[in-house]
Amino acid sequence: MVVRPHLHWFRMLLAWRGSVLPQLLPRLFLIFLVSLVAIAVHAHLLPISVNLSTTPFSLVGIALAVFLGFRNNASYDRYWEARKLWGQLLNTARSLTRQALTLPRGDGLHDTRGAAADADVREFAQVLSALPHALRHQLRHTDAREDLAARLPAPLLERVMAARYRPIAIVQWLGEWVQRRTQAGALDAYAALAFDRNLNELSNSIGGCERIAGTPLPFAYSVMIHRTVYFFCAALPFGLVESIGSFTPVFAVFVAYTFMAHEAIASQLEDPFGTEDNDLALNALSATIEDAVRDIMGEPSLGGHQGPQDFILH
Repeated sequence: MVVRPHLHWFRMLLAWRGSVLPQLLPRLFLIFLVSLVAIAVHAHLLPISVNLSTTPFSLVGIALAVFLGFRNNASYDRYWEARKLWGQLLNTARSLTRQALTLPRGDGLHDTRGAAADADVREFAQVLSALPHALRHQLRHTDAREDLAARLPAPLLERVMAARYRPIAIVQWLGEWVQRRTQAGALDAYAALAFDRNLNELSNSIGGCERIAGTPLPFAYSVMIHRTVYFFCAALPFGLVESIGSFTPVFAVFVAYTFMAHEAIASQLEDPFGTEDNDLALNALSATIEDAVRDIMGEPSLGGHQGPQDFILH
């Protein structure tokens, strides 16, 4: 994801990284060529003549704008819901870490932020900090072994890597940790119930992300809009050439950029867990959750919130 500070209005006009313009340039160049053909046809340089009224283009353009608006809203809803789910993951991780430090009884914990936190609690926090990394790799279908090997003990690593749903395997281990502490008498029934509620919240956040990743917008809806956009943009020069003549390429390319950019943005936002410029910064979000857990444990931040797919431009 590309994250930018607020830009001056003129610099916004020249923004390149993070916009969809680079991927649209070949398509816009094609519309430019079609516009030149329309001018040539209108001037009878070719043995045919095609002159269209702008009225049908106005009607189709209005309808197309409405459909693109619905498509963009549907895509942004998925993006925003995904961001809220990761925000909930951060809140739940903080709550679980706090509970692991403060709810156990009879542990001799005098300073819940320092060295007095026992190894069992530190192991809980370490495993919890691996959860967002496991979820990120599952959503992106990438190899999680390197990230998880740095955070999980070897036996648990092999167990998690053998699981189909690795984040849920980590949640299951956290539940087993609570069970062991309860059986040892370190947690009473109310504390175990508090842990269980937050573990359920973890499962809900993971399940919500899986639902978004596994349920794209209906293909027929997307392909209908895609075809209409490109047919409209290809035919538009023939409707403009009668009224604006040699300026047809300028206005045709500008209108094509507007419609094609809206479709391209909606296509990126439809899958918010990808690695395109406008997808969620999952590398940074994973590091933020891990650092939040470490901060509560009184451990230093690992830093480096920017991953290979997260760019901050100034």
